[in-house]
Amino acid sequence: MDEPSRRTVLAAGAAAVAAVAGCSTYGEPQQAPASSAPAGTAIAKTGDIPVGGGVVIGDSQVVITQPTAGTFKAFTSVCTHQQCQVAGVSGGTINCDCHGSKYDINDGSVVKDPAPQPLAAKRITVSGDSIQLA
Repeated sequence: MDEPSRRTVLAAGAAAVAAVAGCSTYGEPQQAPASSAPAGTAIAKTGDIPVGGGVVIGDSQVVITQPTAGTFKAFTSVCTHQQCQVAGVSGGTINCDCHGSKYDINDGSVVKDPAPQPLAAKRITVSGDSIQLA
């Protein structure tokens, strides 16, 4: 009985690994943007932020929420689990699609693991209908 050569076994194994790697996207860290906007930069309009929800502003690495009418909060948009960019805000939470972490829109605290820490708060100012980084 002929046995496959070492080269044949290694080539088959490498092909199998490449096929599996090419098919997987869930759970892989997505790199957050490299830099955030400088202080004083207008990053959103108040009318863009839904009451009870929020908006991810990826270029600025910020997620802005409006837990109650007229109250605006801001947090880093980089998940504390594996530094993925959070995907969106819905159902009262800031949601990361990489591994399912969820954060509270009021204070950035972890609502659902695997995130090990809350999202860091960002300072913002609201002037008229403009939201700026402080």
